[in-house]
Amino acid sequence: MSFLRERMGTILVVIIGVALFAFIAGEVITYGRSYMGGDQTTIAEVAGEKVAYEGYLEKVKQGTEMFMQQSGQTSLTPQITDYVQENAWNQTLSSIILKKEVDKLALVVGTYETQAMVSGPTPNQQITQYFTDQKTGQFNRAGLDNFLRQIQTAKSGDPMLKQWNGLVTSLIEQKRVEKYFALVHNGLYVNSLEAQDSYQAKNKLAKFSYVQLPYSSLADNKVTVTDDDYQSYYNEHKPLFNNPQELRSFDYVSFNASPSKSDTAAIKQQLEKIIPGFKTAANDSLFVQINSETKSPLMYKRKGQLDPALDSVMFNATPGFIYGPFVSGGSYKVAKLVDSRVGSDSVSARHILFSTAAGVDKAMAKADSVKKLIEGGRPFAELAKNFSEDKASGEKGGDLGTFGRGAMVPVFEETAFNGKPGDLKIVTSEFGVHLINVLSQKGSSKVVKVAVVDKPLVATDKTQSAAYNKAQTFLANVNNDNFAQEAKKAGLSVKPAIDVTGTASALPGLDNARELVKWAFTKAEKGDVVDQVYTLGDQYVIAHLTKIKKQGVLALEDVKDQIKAEVLTRVKARQLSEKLQSALNGASSLQQVAQKAGSQVVPIENIVFANPVIPGLSLEYKVIGTVFGMQPKKLSKAIEGANGVYVVSLDSFLNPAPLTNTVREKEQISQTMMQQADNRLFDALKDKANVKDYRAKFL
Repeated sequence: MSFLRERMGTILVVIIGVALFAFIAGEVITYGRSYMGGDQTTIAEVAGEKVAYEGYLEKVKQGTEMFMQQSGQTSLTPQITDYVQENAWNQTLSSIILKKEVDKLALVVGTYETQAMVSGPTPNQQITQYFTDQKTGQFNRAGLDNFLRQIQTAKSGDPMLKQWNGLVTSLIEQKRVEKYFALVHNGLYVNSLEAQDSYQAKNKLAKFSYVQLPYSSLADNKVTVTDDDYQSYYNEHKPLFNNPQELRSFDYVSFNASPSKSDTAAIKQQLEKIIPGFKTAANDSLFVQINSETKSPLMYKRKGQLDPALDSVMFNATPGFIYGPFVSGGSYKVAKLVDSRVGSDSVSARHILFSTAAGVDKAMAKADSVKKLIEGGRPFAELAKNFSEDKASGEKGGDLGTFGRGAMVPVFEETAFNGKPGDLKIVTSEFGVHLINVLSQKGSSKVVKVAVVDKPLVATDKTQSAAYNKAQTFLANVNNDNFAQEAKKAGLSVKPAIDVTGTASALPGLDNARELVKWAFTKAEKGDVVDQVYTLGDQYVIAHLTKIKKQGVLALEDVKDQIKAEVLTRVKARQLSEKLQSALNGASSLQQVAQKAGSQVVPIENIVFANPVIPGLSLEYKVIGTVFGMQPKKLSKAIEGANGVYVVSLDSFLNPAPLTNTVREKEQISQTMMQQADNRLFDALKDKANVKDYRAKFL
């Protein structure tokens, strides 16, 4: 105790010092991680500005909803998901990068300009799209004016006002960007000399002959490529190997857990057992709800709307006919023709929608009251404007236009197509309570109502367990060094996934591979094997990270396989050039060169500089460029082209008529410059913005 008392001060200082060091070190490490890989809410850094994950996610959500609305799909494939995410990413980058540029130049959109975009004689295209009559395709000026009056009186918390202000703000930003690019475009200029050069390049004709030694004349296994050859090619072409984003490659093996033959047979047998009950069922809709995996309502459909396997049989069958079991869409199915009749092709109708937020009973009572008012003589259109929750149709008196089968929710469609013109019907859907007025029915064709019971083709637990156990056994046996050997021993095919991006959702042969890609970018280092078996659809997958290509200029070892063919061609070119150069020594004609080199002279004419193609071969920039820089009747040196090594001799040029008016030529060049300028400018700004992409750990 005496020892401790005497040294207590020193001990406390040491303890406090260690604690402070641990605290500071922890902060430094945390900061370092944040700097290297972003924080928990930052998905990217653009020109020093952090991009919040939530904001990016909102753009992805909007893009997804827009695609699904336009395409009519209810789900997205991994490929479409990648497209939507990449589109949202590009929008995010462009909005930040271009906003900084327009702010720097202090570009503004004035009050009068904004008014012109919104309510001027020719409003912005986005505005006109919102207020275009779907029937006539004409811009509805009255509708826009009425909407603007509503906006002026809307309360500050009104969601409609918030959406409108967001739209106007985006239009203003879009206009500022347009001004920025207009400044760039106005700075582009084509002079008369450029016009003359372009005209000559497209119209001056060359007639020449050549001798070629093709690269294919040397067998690949007869050519020795050295490390110096690779290094020399790499050094000369280094700018081409700039990697805009980090890429990773890995090998993987998969264990198939798809349904076995016995699984498939068992599912088919299940459906076969219910067929007798299906035939005699008094309530086909209830039978489907009880027995089917997909609880689809029974609706009348015209030819072309059924499953292809049914479309060819049900329209020629009689009610009660049973078809199946058959396989479609990954399921075994049995179908029963419930009814067939001749029905309308399309219907014109209007409706008033009542919200069920306060309860279905109250909505039904309100709908019934409005129905009585209409039956008593009150105009339907007036009541639709006053009461309908569907504001878009309410402004048009509830009018929904003319629609065909499959356009509306089932209960609405059944009422509209099975009723008669003039009917007023009340029905309930997932959107609320509808008061429907059938206006007219057009067309006439046969329609059928088909009940379908389906059972998905899925593997049994036994099949899945067997595949999973094999995968687990393989994972237990592999390490960083023996992946290929263990795969070969197990009789498995090793599949490569090369140059995968951090945001990829699918891989060759594997859909929904997002979690595996996330492992490769956030948990793995080169050589690592996965720490678990990944379940991707009906496959159990084990992967081995083989290569990491960092963002920036790639090292020679990263591109060696990529440049192998080019380096081999260069070595061949060197050898063939020596052979042709030797044939040139002492030769006074192209024919003599051909004889010495064991080749032949090929004449060619009507070649222009702007299209440097040798007929029968391909683009040969060096060869055609040499021709247009030669004097007639001279022999060139050996030229290393794209397809072989050449010696050429120019016979003559045929000059075009003089260009007296350069206006048209200038316009063509200017148009090409304009088309390229925007993308090139943005690419340059993007490079300058030093974009740091952390999406791999979020998506």
